[in-house]
Amino acid sequence: MRFCSENIARTALLITASTLAALGENTTSTLTGPSQTAHAVSVVRTDPRTGRLVRRIVVSPPPGAPAGSKPSTDPTVLAVIDDTAQKLEVSPELVHSVIEVESNYNPYAISPKGAEGLMQLMPATARRFGVTNPFDPRQNIEAGVRYLKFLKETFQDDRLAIAAYNAGEKAVARYGGVPPYPETVDYVAKVGQKYTQAKKSAETRKIESKAAEQPAPKPAEDETRHVIAYLDTEGRLHIATR
Repeated sequence: MRFCSENIARTALLITASTLAALGENTTSTLTGPSQTAHAVSVVRTDPRTGRLVRRIVVSPPPGAPAGSKPSTDPTVLAVIDDTAQKLEVSPELVHSVIEVESNYNPYAISPKGAEGLMQLMPATARRFGVTNPFDPRQNIEAGVRYLKFLKETFQDDRLAIAAYNAGEKAVARYGGVPPYPETVDYVAKVGQKYTQAKKSAETRKIESKAAEQPAPKPAEDETRHVIAYLDTEGRLHIATR
């Protein structure tokens, strides 16, 4: 019996090892964004609840990137955010506000729930919008902005669109407003506050830009006056201007 048990255990280990190898455990790939390179490792683990093998992508930031940094403050990526928002007719200030709250501009962010990248796309949302690499800033931004536009058009209300981005459109439709989830209520408040500040800053920059474009006022020129000379009845000469 002991011999049989050892053989069964050995066989099981061999099957597990070969299965993991076939699934690509510890497969490493490189994710490249503007001015940045990250490494993604495909790791296969057993789900303790179901006992099934589950693949997960673990992403490490570029070598030498300081902890807590904002890799996406790269001007190229910021330009992608603005250009994509304008192309899809979504307020750039709204997109920036969502990104700041979602990932703090970290393109390699992964939430405990599995949301990934700059705009924290859930895998289902990423697939819905054709994303093949959620850690590629351009793909992530475009998908996130397209989803945000869809939510704005669906609910016709920025606040509800923001709530749906966090809790899902079904939850907003079910409650007829912002779902009473503490996380969602807090999320809507944070994004709304940043959005209000961003719009004010944008308006201030617009006013300052227009003022800078205005030509400087020319100094007032002296008014030309005509000199009039005449003699009165007593023969005296008088000179006046008008």
